Amino acid sequence: MVIIHVKNKDESQFLYETTLQTPVEELIKNVVAIYNGRLKIQRVCSEIQELSEHGILYPPEILGLTPEQVEEMNLKDPYEEKCIPSGGYIYNKDPIGRRNGRQPKNEMKQLLQKAVEDAKEQISKNLVPMGKLMTMKIVQEALNILKGAVTIVYPMKLPPHDVISMEFENIEDLSGTQASLDVLDPTTAQMWFCGKEMFRDKVVEDYVGKIENCKVIMKLSKKGSGPPAREPIMNEQDRKEMMMHAYRKQEEMKKLHADDDDSYLNSQWADGSNMKKSFHGLSNITWRPGGRRTT
Repeated sequence: MVIIHVKNKDESQFLYETTLQTPVEELIKNVVAIYNGRLKIQRVCSEIQELSEHGILYPPEILGLTPEQVEEMNLKDPYEEKCIPSGGYIYNKDPIGRRNGRQPKNEMKQLLQKAVEDAKEQISKNLVPMGKLMTMKIVQEALNILKGAVTIVYPMKLPPHDVISMEFENIEDLSGTQASLDVLDPTTAQMWFCGKEMFRDKVVEDYVGKIENCKVIMKLSKKGSGPPAREPIMNEQDRKEMMMHAYRKQEEMKKLHADDDDSYLNSQWADGSNMKKSFHGLSNITWRPGGRRTT
């Protein structure tokens, strides 16, 4: 089997297992499905975190209005009394005015937040250095964890206009949002290996060679974004170790240079004829131009 370390914009995403005979078309489709699925889970986790703090989302006709405007226009949320969290709620006003402020009580709130933690752990990028593979089944299991928690806290289901409901039903509208820029189109997405685009009419073997048991890095990108940057020759840890080795070598050379200093040869104790001069009274003699010898 071939283990692919999938990256996007030089950032690690997940590990995926495939075979040499897998068509590139199929590979891109499967990898993009996992990539987009992980993005969906991240979006849902973010919204469930808000749900656990501030309750359900206001309907479109109320969203963005102040309480005074809602009262003046005689508007009412038809789901306010229908979608009450299990065990009741406490009021916690949403500072940005998206949700109705009916926060689930402590036990239910913790249930939602625990589901968010578990789902994030299932699809974490930290699984890459641990060598754990990512599959669409794992992505679906993480999504089911979130669905189960929301169903327990809101057995009557969330309003159909709530972003979480739309995400669960795969009818979310991301147009005009930052999230839409991250999602990849499986029909146009590109995959790169060693700086070369992998064409959809070929198989994995055409790019990675005939060695079945190997691990390679491949990068995903949107169509037209151009080839991604090549992988650095060494990683950050290797670079630091190389710099430390060079520093230690430099310090060793300094010490060796100091040991080679022969200035001590000019010292009196190093003069081999010093004893002879002593016997002849020639030590401690200084000379001055035009002067007399002194001892």
